[in-house]
Parts: sequence; C-alpha cells; structure tokens
Amino acid sequence: MRKSRFSEERIIGILKGHQAGIGAKELCRKHGISEAINTQ
Repeated sequence: MRKSRFSEERIIGILKGHQAGIGAKELCRKHGISEAINTQ
C-alpha cells in the first residue's frame, strides 16, 4: 500500500475545515495543496 503524503492529523484538520464550511479552494490555498484532481 502506498504511503500518504499527508499525516492523518493534517487530513483530519482539512476535513474538519471543510465540514465547518470553508470552501475547497480556500482549504487548498491554506494548506498548500494543488486544486488539480489526481486521477492516478
């Protein structure tokens, strides 16, 4: 199984931010994540 680039804590934080109503674009900018969809 491939290792994730992000820690579990970081993923949980991002998901909680989304759940709180922060838009995906803002979350991507805040956490330095590309908005591009990974289709691998």
